[in-house]
This record gives sequence, structure tokens and C-alpha cells, in this order.
Amino acid sequence: MATPTIAAPVVVSRTRTAGAKPAATASPAVPRARAAKKPASRGAATSKSHNGGSTTSLLALHEGIIYGPIRSRRLGRSLGINLTPAHLKLCSFNCSYCQYGWSDQSRRASAPALENWPAPAAVGKAVAAALKSIAAQGDRIDRLTLAGHGEPTMHPKFREVVAAIRKVRDDLVPGVPIAVLSNASTLDRDDVRAALADLDERYMKLDAGDTATLRSVNGTTLPVERIVEGLKKLRGVVIQSMFVKDRTGRIDNTGDLTIINWVTALEKIKPSAVQVYTIDRAPAFPYLQQVTPVRLKEIAQRVRVAGLTCHVFGVPETAAEAGIAPPVRPA
Repeated sequence: MATPTIAAPVVVSRTRTAGAKPAATASPAVPRARAAKKPASRGAATSKSHNGGSTTSLLALHEGIIYGPIRSRRLGRSLGINLTPAHLKLCSFNCSYCQYGWSDQSRRASAPALENWPAPAAVGKAVAAALKSIAAQGDRIDRLTLAGHGEPTMHPKFREVVAAIRKVRDDLVPGVPIAVLSNASTLDRDDVRAALADLDERYMKLDAGDTATLRSVNGTTLPVERIVEGLKKLRGVVIQSMFVKDRTGRIDNTGDLTIINWVTALEKIKPSAVQVYTIDRAPAFPYLQQVTPVRLKEIAQRVRVAGLTCHVFGVPETAAEAGIAPPVRPA
């Protein structure tokens, strides 16, 4: 296995017509498999930027199980683990802000055959090889993170995969937390919730508190009530929420009523913490815009007023704004 290194992301050209978004379907869409595309040079792939001007790049789909280590603004130095089939963007959501672009719609009625998913043993072997390579360089990581270019909990043997990763972690890097980034769409499954309980950190997406906004931002027909009920059953969950808008108002989860509905959902879930942020990479929908730092701070304050811990990423906050009491000086 090649030695993991930190590098600028390799990109593929997946230019979309502005606003060309696949419609949400009643069941999770299964994208078509695609061949890997090799750009002539880094940064050569283009799609319109979210301001409609200069070109920006979507990220390439991962070619294997391991990627990184990468520097995450929320998780530190993280070794990424991709559980979806190579070159196949398989996700139960179709988020407008996804850095990998839209999920292509497929005419197939079923998910990829089981043999196309990385086997639990293969995942464990890949993680072990990466960790040994990192150690040989005298390097370190802060986390092992299940994420990738799709929804990791859709793996048909997710619980076995988690067990394999835990064993490798305990043998090679005991104490390094194993985290997951998930859209919370599969929490109605007992086996998924049991597997998530075996992880150290659960970062779950919730970008809206009402179904209409959830559909416009995340491209899903799942009712928000189903997602909230699933999240209520998880312990120690951290909610991650991406806030975006476009200049037409077609996509916008930052309005006052939308935020009220979202905070109400958070109060039902009772997460250990909430993380709010906005886009900092090229999104699938090219005309999405960043939310202003002022608005992000206002949204965070709404969460704190509800009695929940909230962190804003990408925006400096004073201790007072973050609700942190100043240290008490000794007399």
C-alpha cells in the first residue's frame, strides 16, 4: 500500500448545468458505477463556482478504502475510511452542498451486489497497513473516521466492519478514537444503532427541523420525524449542521422559522454538542453561497439559549460569544 500522505485533493471533472439537480425519490437512489477519471493535472477539473464566476473543483471519488490522513477543521488529523464501493457514489441523501457532486440516478432497483462492497476483513487489513505506514514515518493521527464518498452505515455488514476496525485500533493505536460521519438516515435499523454504539464518536447530520427544508437541502424524501426519532435513541451524539443558501431562495436553511424548527428538533434529540458551519469547498449545486459569520453566530446563540452546547467552525468567536466563562483568578 502506498504511504498515506497529506496532499491537495485530486479532482475529477463533473461539470453540471447550474441547478441540474436529480429529483429526490421515495427510496434511496442507487447511483451508476463510473470509471475513474484521471485529470491531466491537479485543479484541471472545472465546474461553476457558487458565486457563478470563477471555476472550482469537485472532489474525486475515492479509489480504495483508505484516504488521508487529512486535516479536518472539526476532527483534527484524521485517517479516512471509505466503506462504499470504489468509484460509486452511494448515498441515501443527495445533498446540495456535497463536495463529491450529485449522486447519479440509477435504473437499477437494488443496491450493488454484496461482493462489490469492501469486506470487513479487507477493511481491517487496509486500516492496519495504513497505521503501520504512518507509524513507520514517526507520524500520528487524532482519529480514525468512517466517512468517504457515501453513507458508511449503508454497508450491508456495517457492524462486522466496525468490529474489525476496533480490533485493529486496539492492537496498533489504543486510545485513538474511532468516529463516524453519518446522515442519520439508517437509524431505524437495530444493527446500525448497535454498531454505532460500539464507536467512540458519532457525528450525525441534521441540517433542518422540517421535512420540506430537509428535502431541499439534502435531497431526501425521508420525513424529518423519522430521523429525529432515530437520533433520540443514540447516546453521546454530536449533531453537525451545514447552513447554506442560494441567491434565488430555492435552497435556504437559515431563515428564522427554519431555525426555530431545527432548534426544536435539537431539544428533542438532546445531543452532547452541536456543530454549525457553512461551505468551504465547491458544492454540487454551483450557486450555493456561504452563510455570513454574523448569521452563523446568531444561529449558534439560538442553540445555546436552548441549553445546548454549540460550536461554530470557520468563524472566530470570543469566549463570551461561545458562552465560555472567564477563568477565575486566584485571590
